[in-house]
Amino acid sequence: MAAGKVLVSDPVAAEGVAILRRGGLEVDVRTGLSQEELVAIIGQYDALAVRSETKVTAAVLDAATNLKIIGRAGVGVDNIDVERATQKGVVVVNSPEGNTIAAAELTVTLLLALGRNVAPAAASMKAGEWKRSRFVGVEVYGKTAGVIGLGKIGREVAKRLIGLQMDVLAYDPFLPQEQADKLGVHLVELDAIYRQADYITVHVPKTKETAGMIGPDQIALMRDGVRLINVARGGILQEAAVLDGLSSGKIAGAAIDVWESEPTAPDNPLALHPNVIATPHLGASTEEAQVGVAVDIAEQIVDVLSGRAARAAVNMPSLAPDILVATAPYLSLAERIGSFQSQLSTSGVVSVEVLYEGDFAQSQLVHITRALMKGLLSPILSGVNYVNAPTLAAQRGIRLTESRAQSENPVNRITVKALALSGKSCTVAGTLYGQDARIVAIDGYNVDFKPEGVLIVTQHTDKPGIVGRVGTLLGTEGVNIAGMYLGRATPMGKAIMALSLDSPASPDVLRQLGAMEGMEVVRQVEL
Repeated sequence: MAAGKVLVSDPVAAEGVAILRRGGLEVDVRTGLSQEELVAIIGQYDALAVRSETKVTAAVLDAATNLKIIGRAGVGVDNIDVERATQKGVVVVNSPEGNTIAAAELTVTLLLALGRNVAPAAASMKAGEWKRSRFVGVEVYGKTAGVIGLGKIGREVAKRLIGLQMDVLAYDPFLPQEQADKLGVHLVELDAIYRQADYITVHVPKTKETAGMIGPDQIALMRDGVRLINVARGGILQEAAVLDGLSSGKIAGAAIDVWESEPTAPDNPLALHPNVIATPHLGASTEEAQVGVAVDIAEQIVDVLSGRAARAAVNMPSLAPDILVATAPYLSLAERIGSFQSQLSTSGVVSVEVLYEGDFAQSQLVHITRALMKGLLSPILSGVNYVNAPTLAAQRGIRLTESRAQSENPVNRITVKALALSGKSCTVAGTLYGQDARIVAIDGYNVDFKPEGVLIVTQHTDKPGIVGRVGTLLGTEGVNIAGMYLGRATPMGKAIMALSLDSPASPDVLRQLGAMEGMEVVRQVEL
C-alpha cells in the first residue's frame, strides 16, 4: 500500500479519487484554489492531481517541500513548470492516450455533420423553419479523405473512415510503408492530399514546423468545395486563410474544435461563419475519456508513492540528485540532437545508431538515450515523453543501436547516425563546452554551433561566391544571420554550412536557396 497525502486541486473524475483512497492515500479535494492558497498548503502534500485549471508554477514547486509527483489528468502539461519540477526531483506524469478514442470519434462526427449540414439544419428547425431544400448534403461514401498525421488519434480516425468506405490518403513522413499498408491507407505527400482530398483532417502536434501549416498557399492547391476538420491543436490551420477560403467558396465547410486563442473571442468571424461547425475544444470531453485520464494518473500516483516507476513520466527525476545535476545538460544535448536529426530527414528515420565516447556512467545512458528518442519523435508526434519514447519508436519500426567507447579526448561526446526511409544517412556529433551544448560535426565535417533557435543547414559544393550569394539572398528577404559555421574536408569539395537566424526563412526563400548552383541540400531546423 502507498502512504502519503494527495491534493486534488481540479475537478477529477470520482473513479480516480477512489483509486487513490483504495491505494491507502489520504486525499483532499480542494478545487478553485488561488495561487496564494495553493502555495500556502502545498507543503503538506506528497502528490498533486490537476487538470488544466491549476497553474503549477515555480513558486508552487518551491513551496512543495514534500511533493514527489504531479499527475496531469490529460495530455498537455503547459500549466506545469516541468523544468522546475525536474530540478526539485518531482515526477510529472500525464495520460497521453486517455483521449484517443474521444478525439477520433469527434473527428468523424464533425466530418459527417459537415457533409450533411447537420448544425445549420438543426439551428433552422429551432428557429421554427422547415427548409429541407436548403440543406441538401453530400455522402462520404466513395469520397477521398486526407489524414495528416498518423499518430494514435490519426490512426483511429483512418480506421473509422475506411469503415465508412472512404478512400483514405495519409501523410506521415515518419511512418514506414509497411505500417501504412497494414492500416489500409495510401501514404502520399502533402501536396497530393491538398490536391485530391474531399475532406482533410489534421492530427499533428503543434510544433514550430506545424504551426500555421495550412494557409493560403495550401488552400489554393485544394479541390474546390473541400471540407476541413481540426480537432488537433489550435493554430495548425491559419484561421484568416480558412475564413478567406470559406468566403470565396473554395472551402465548402470547416469543423473546428481548437482555436488559435482559447477561449476564442465571442465575435470570432470564423466561429460565426454559417459554414463552420465551431465547438469549444471538446476533443477529450467524454465521460469515458475523463474517467480514463483520472484513473490513469491515479494509478501512477499510487505506483510512485509505493516506490514503483511511473509509466508516463514527462520528466525523469528518478536519477539521484547529484547524478541528475551532472546528467541534465547531456539530456538536453541528446534531445536536441534527436530533434535536429528528425528535422534534417525528409522521409522519416528507420534506424538510429548512438555512440557514447567518454566517461558516461552506465546509469546515465538509459536516460540520455530516452532523451534522444524523445527529441527524434517530438517534431512528428504529440504526447512523447521520456518513458514512452522508446516504445513509440519501436512501434514505428525505428531500430535503435547503442554502443560506447573510451576516448583519449577528455570531452564526452555523443554521435548519432540516423538512416532515413530514403536510404540516406546523416551523422551528427555533439558535446558540451562547460554547460553549453554544441554540435561539433555533421557527416564528418567539423562545425561548432549551439543547437538552438532557427538554423538553416546546407550541403553544397565549396566554390567561390556561394556563401556570399546565400547571405545576399537572406539579407534581401529580411532574414538576419546571427552566426555562420562552415565545415569542409578539402578546398573546392563538398562542404556543410549551418546558419543561425534571428527568424525563420519563408518556404519561398528556402526554395531559392535550394535552386542555387552548387547547392545540394537545404533544410531549416527550429530547436
